[in-house]
Amino acid sequence: MQPARSRSRFPPVESAGPDGLLLTGGQLTPDWLVDAYSHGIFPMPIQFNRRRIVAWISPDPRGILELDAVHVSRRLARRLARQEFEFSLDRSFAEVVQACAVPRRGDDDEDRWLTPAMLAAYQSLHRLGLAHSLEVWQAGQLVGGVFGVTIGGLFAGESMFHRVSDASKAALVILAEHLKQRGYVLFDVQWTNDHTRSLGAVDIPRRQYIARLENAIKLPVTFLPPP
Repeated sequence: MQPARSRSRFPPVESAGPDGLLLTGGQLTPDWLVDAYSHGIFPMPIQFNRRRIVAWISPDPRGILELDAVHVSRRLARRLARQEFEFSLDRSFAEVVQACAVPRRGDDDEDRWLTPAMLAAYQSLHRLGLAHSLEVWQAGQLVGGVFGVTIGGLFAGESMFHRVSDASKAALVILAEHLKQRGYVLFDVQWTNDHTRSLGAVDIPRRQYIARLENAIKLPVTFLPPP
């Protein structure tokens, strides 16, 4: 499924509101999702009249993790050198996405940003080869991971989780190295936060992100090597 930059069902990203909101409604089908990510847009559920609807977001500025400027703390470097974690790719995509969907405040469903419809949507993209995961293991147990959407040389990071200290940071570091080796050029993290900034994530103007995105999605790279 190839993105088409010249035509889109979405309004221009420049028309987004201050919070990045561009559009509400629509569908979480692969064609909508590929169109969105190809134009610097991603879905997120919002509350509206006591129900949750899909919103399409394009924030300004945009958070990215430069693949040549990932910061690894001395503590994390030591843990990686001691091989405290093991890593895999696409081994447990469904488990990673489900773990990312667990509310951060107990059973509060309003804090669950990955709704059942979104879980199903990312599973569909995974079956199409457009969504991938990196898993972190310790003593045979899944302790962390990250997943995202790929189009050409873009990896759009969606969410991560950890069950032991440093597992999600290790996931991002190893994922960034993998993406660099595979020829990816743009690692989108949507918004920066303390966690991603500690690894080197930065904010860039949306117009700069869009320019880099247009070049990235044209690249003939793949997340996994040929079988």
